[in-house]
Order: sequence, then C-alpha cells, then structure tokens
Amino acid sequence: MTPQKTGLLITFCATGFAYVAIAQQPPRQLTARELFYSASASARPTVPTPQTPPPTPPPVASKKRPAASLAKTTPSVIAPGPKPVNSAPAPSGSTASNPSAPIIETVDRPAITPTPIAGTPLGLKYTILKKAGDDMIEVPANTVFRSGDRIRFKVETNTAGYLYIINQGTSGTWKPMFPSPEIEDGNNRVEGWRPYTMPPRNNLVFNEQTGTEKIFIVFSREPEVDLENVIYSLQNGSSKPVTTPVDAPATRQMVQFARLNIDNATVGRLRQVYARDLIIERVDPSTPGERKETAVYVVNPSGSTSSRVVADLPLEHR
Repeated sequence: MTPQKTGLLITFCATGFAYVAIAQQPPRQLTARELFYSASASARPTVPTPQTPPPTPPPVASKKRPAASLAKTTPSVIAPGPKPVNSAPAPSGSTASNPSAPIIETVDRPAITPTPIAGTPLGLKYTILKKAGDDMIEVPANTVFRSGDRIRFKVETNTAGYLYIINQGTSGTWKPMFPSPEIEDGNNRVEGWRPYTMPPRNNLVFNEQTGTEKIFIVFSREPEVDLENVIYSLQNGSSKPVTTPVDAPATRQMVQFARLNIDNATVGRLRQVYARDLIIERVDPSTPGERKETAVYVVNPSGSTSSRVVADLPLEHR
C-alpha cells in the first residue's frame, strides 16, 4: 500500500471515530430556567399553519352556447359573508374590589392557566426585591441585609397548584405567610405564570436584632397533606343542603391564626423527601439568555403528578 493510500485510510478512520464520538455524546441537560419555561411551550395551543392555496388555473375558453340555453341557466347567488364580531375585552383584574387579594402582576404568559399536564416539569421562581429610594430593585438571594432594610419577594409558578410559604422567626417556630387569613380568606390555590408578591401590602423590615430569617416554600399540584392538616380544618357540618352531593369536598377553613405553629420535624421531613431531585439555578443579568433578571429557579423535572417543589430562602441580617 502506498503512503498516500495509507494516509487517506488513517484520515478516513479518524473522521469515522470522530462522528461516532459525537453521536454517543449525551444530549445537553436543560437548565432549571429552560425547564421552567418548557411547561409554557407545552401548554400553548397549537395554531395550524396557514396553507397557501393552489394557483388558480388559467381560464379555458369555452364554446359559445346558444341563446336559448343561456336563457334557461339559473343565475348564481353569492351569499354575503359573515359579519365581523367585535369581541368584548376581557375584564382586567383589580384589587380595588377585593382589598385583601395579593398583588398579582400581569405578564406575557398564556391567558388561561392550563390544567396541569403529567410529564411537564414542575417549577417555581422567586425574586427578592429591596427598597432603594422609591423603587424596588432585584437583589441576589445571598444578599446580606442591614437593619432598616425593607424587602419583599415574588413567587411565580409554571402551572396552577397549591402554594405554601412559611417563615421561622426569632422564636424558632414556623408560621404561615401564605396562605393567610388576610389574603383571599386563606385560599392558597394559585394560577401559573402570575407573580405573587409577599407580603402583599407592606414590606419586611429588618430590625436591630441580627440573625437569619428563614423562609420555606412548598409548591405542589395537589394539596400538601402535612401542611393542610396544620393550617386548615375541614368543616363537615351535618346540616348540608339537600342538593349537596354526598362526595362533595369539605369546605376548608383556616385554623385560628394564633394557634398556627409548624414544627421543625414537619419542615425537615418535607425538605428531605422533596429536595432530592430538584434542579436549582441562580441567574443574574450576566447569565446567557434573553431574560435579564436576578432570580432563583427551582424545578422538579420528573413530571409526575405527585411531584413537589420545595425551596429554602434564607435572609441573612447582620
């Protein structure tokens, strides 16, 4: 074999091995933010692509028919097209009619939150806002706060579900921040793609006592039993209307707020069970992508209908 043929054979084999190596590479793992918004892509309605009608064939000259035949032809009637219908604008949400409702920001998302779909990642995003002058600016989650700082935070989910936010104060006990008796009568059912601002009406203010304020967030497609048993009591009153179905769900009512104490064991169990399979991503304006934001994404990629998302939000105060 000549040296030229040997060189060509070696080059061909090396190229083949390179193609095989590329084909065997695992697919790129999506980031938490990409998984979070993939639920939006799967929920959007499919719009049929308009098809270009086939070209109209040129008219074919026909033989002139006798006058008698033309007289007997029934003239064609062109029916008028349907009149355009003016769609009434959808009513915009307002907290004026319900002053206890949480602040909800309108964003460019699907207008109607779809029914949770099995197989789509379940996720939440939270953003910390710090008051600077007259504005609230986004700050990193690991920001160290000082006495007098005023903050709020936003939580957004990528589907409808049940949201629980509890915080641990200096006493060491956990108290619900959401649901709350002051917000929608304690209803914690949330819609996807709508940021909920917490606290809804004022700011969290750091006092002179230093330490770490701990916030724990749980989001699930179905009610979380461990927290439901602590926060809600089910009113199964015996005097039900005759028209009420036998299998109708019981009315939930919040337990008296002063009695709401959640122990560390419950929080620890939720964290241990549901935090294992989560993908967490902290983003800032320098993170590649079109969205320039400072936020934290937490996603459960399993797509199971029983999946949960839990997130720890420690607020360091020195």
